[in-house]
Order: sequence, then structure tokens, then C-alpha cells
Amino acid sequence: MRLKILWDSGALSGLELPAGRAIETILGIPVDVEENGLLLSGYDPRRAQYDAQKILHRIQLYKKRHALNEPVLVVTQRDLFVKGADFVFGLAREPTGVAVVSTARMRNEFYQRENDDDLLLSRISTEGAHEAGHLLGLSHCTDTQCIMFPPEMLDQLDGKKKGFCPVCKDALQGIHRPPIIDSVS
Repeated sequence: MRLKILWDSGALSGLELPAGRAIETILGIPVDVEENGLLLSGYDPRRAQYDAQKILHRIQLYKKRHALNEPVLVVTQRDLFVKGADFVFGLAREPTGVAVVSTARMRNEFYQRENDDDLLLSRISTEGAHEAGHLLGLSHCTDTQCIMFPPEMLDQLDGKKKGFCPVCKDALQGIHRPPIIDSVS
């Protein structure tokens, strides 16, 4: 199994390959990173955000049109929301193998903090691996340091380690056999 990452042109050039390598290391599966040629829709002018569900639908259509079998993760700079939430860092739809991650609220500048590309790369890698974990069949985890913990705030995202807790690691090993990096314990 491989993961295809489509990197949106506005999602900070230069971080795509390091993020892809980090996600590949975390998940233990090959990752291909390409520039995103996909037109993302779902903009809600009342919220000045994009509906993550509509973006997932667009990615699903792209996969079907291009006869892609591998899971697809889109990384975008667009600010995302889902019904009932102010924002989301990302969203996945496991049955169809599509996911999206937004860098909008991962950037320090969003919070009037000093730019930090290393921290941004860490956040993209962590959330990208989280959403890809869903595409591989994993559910959310209650361990706040596990990749599969669902962060609702930036501090929670920053508190996660670059690995799986023992329970999620065992679950993932049951899904595919390549070695996975050590747990967060």
C-alpha cells in the first residue's frame, strides 16, 4: 500500500518533501508527494472557510476520474470547517480513502506568533499521519500523545509525539505488516 499526498500550491512550497518523508516514517508505508492540480470547492462566504466534507467529495471524484486505488491526502492552506465545529485541522473519509489537512491554523502567524517553519512541518506531519491513519483503518485514541488523538486546539496538536501508542501500533500492525516507529510510551 502507498499513500498519495497532493500538495496544494498555496500550502507553503518547500515543506512538501520533508512532510512526505516524515509521514512515511511515522506510518511505515511509501508516500508519493505531488503538486495538487485539483480545484478545491466548498467555500462558505459567511464563514470565510471551506467545508471539509465538500473538499473530500471533490477528492473522491478526482480519485475515481484518475482510477486511483491508493489513499489520497490533500494538504491545503485553506481554513476548513465541518458542521458543528469552528474549524478542523483535517478530516478523513476512510471508506473512500480520501483525507484533507489544512495548514491555515497550524501556522504561527494565524495566532500573531513568530513564524516557525520547523514547528509548522512538525504539525503538518503529525496531522497528516493522523488523517492517513484513519485511511488505514485506525480510529481516534484517548492517549493525548498518540498520533491518533484528535486535537481540537493547537497545543494538543503540538503535544502529540511522532508515533503511535501501543494499542494503535498493534492495531496498525494488524492492518499491514511493515515495521512502524516506536510507540509514544
